[in-house]
Amino acid sequence: MASINLKLKTLAFGSQSFNYHFGADFFNEIEQTEVRDANVEVAMTVTRTNADYFDFEIECKGTLTIPCDRCLDDMVHTVDTLYSVRVKPEGDEYDDSRDEVLLIPENWREFDVAPLLRDTILLTIPLTHVHPDGECNSEMASLLSDHAAEGLDEDRLAGAIPEDGSNSDEHSDGVDPRWEALRKLTENN
Repeated sequence: MASINLKLKTLAFGSQSFNYHFGADFFNEIEQTEVRDANVEVAMTVTRTNADYFDFEIECKGTLTIPCDRCLDDMVHTVDTLYSVRVKPEGDEYDDSRDEVLLIPENWREFDVAPLLRDTILLTIPLTHVHPDGECNSEMASLLSDHAAEGLDEDRLAGAIPEDGSNSDEHSDGVDPRWEALRKLTENN
């Protein structure tokens, strides 16, 4: 991944502004992601409050083209996020375990913000990303619907699901025999 190195110790006190534009290459250089195309603008302000802290305000706006989980066609995901974090040079180890403060080793001459920016943008993608209803590829949606219906019919034919939809593992009183056996074990103790 391309580095974006800031020499924090040489930054003047007060605020400094940085602007970046990212395409798909930025997201796929280090490892393959789901990002097929990108057009994201980042405005980052770094405020040096004293010798020990740097406050980062990162605003990301744009779009990512990613595959729909349902039909696999491209869909556009809108990126519109604001992230704030305090960076503090302290100790010998990098520590991002806290939400509000990112600790970096004191001896670092430069701080590569590329991973921070990349993660900030990628974390806007929801775990499940699908087209809004009715916008999926109609051919793929039809195939999925056909296969879902076939799978249900095959299970019924194989006896896994009785025609009446009841669970064959249940007694006539509706209690699963495994739960009944567990209840008996706990009563005996």
